[in-house]
Amino acid sequence: MRHVWVLLLVCCSLLAGAALPARAAEPEIRQAALHRTAEGLFLSARLTLTPSPAVEDALLKGVPLYFVWEAEVLRDRWYWTDKRVASAVRTWRLVYQPLTRRWRLSQSNDAAASSGAGLQYALHQNFDSLAAALASVARVSRWKLVDAARLEPDSDERVVWRFGLDLTLLPRPFQIGMANQPEWQIELQRRLDVPRLIESVVPDVDTDADATATAR
Repeated sequence: MRHVWVLLLVCCSLLAGAALPARAAEPEIRQAALHRTAEGLFLSARLTLTPSPAVEDALLKGVPLYFVWEAEVLRDRWYWTDKRVASAVRTWRLVYQPLTRRWRLSQSNDAAASSGAGLQYALHQNFDSLAAALASVARVSRWKLVDAARLEPDSDERVVWRFGLDLTLLPRPFQIGMANQPEWQIELQRRLDVPRLIESVVPDVDTDADATATAR
């Protein structure tokens, strides 16, 4: 009888686990670094992005998704809260085009827009696969955060950067209840200290050799 109860408990646990929605995997940091030059402060980072089945299914149905990079340059102040020296935002709009069976990725550096329709895009790329498109979404290379003149040589400064899926930019019907669905929660936040050493050249971030894109 004892073995029967144990078997029943195991089966119930498996069924309960199967009923739970799949959680989105937190992006894995493969590379992240700040570079300070005579021109300013630059961020280079590369992540591994693995969307949940629900997110991938929405993409395949042609729902546009918005991934956002954000960065704040902060300066320590002993007499008050930290001072925000500068901030930067980069938004990627990713959508599948069924007619061409290609993935279109659009980039915007517009931080003032309050909706996806209001974003002004400066770069468009087409990809043959979702993996290649996500590799580009999850990478920033030599992203300038602030001019050198706004940094102080003897101050303790740091950068708090974030990456995630912005659910507020989804089409309105998809926003209902999204905050409580773990498979849609894609977010990451990290902190990096601003280096005091001034480099002569900003190195490139590593890139994936199989990422095929056509810029237009």
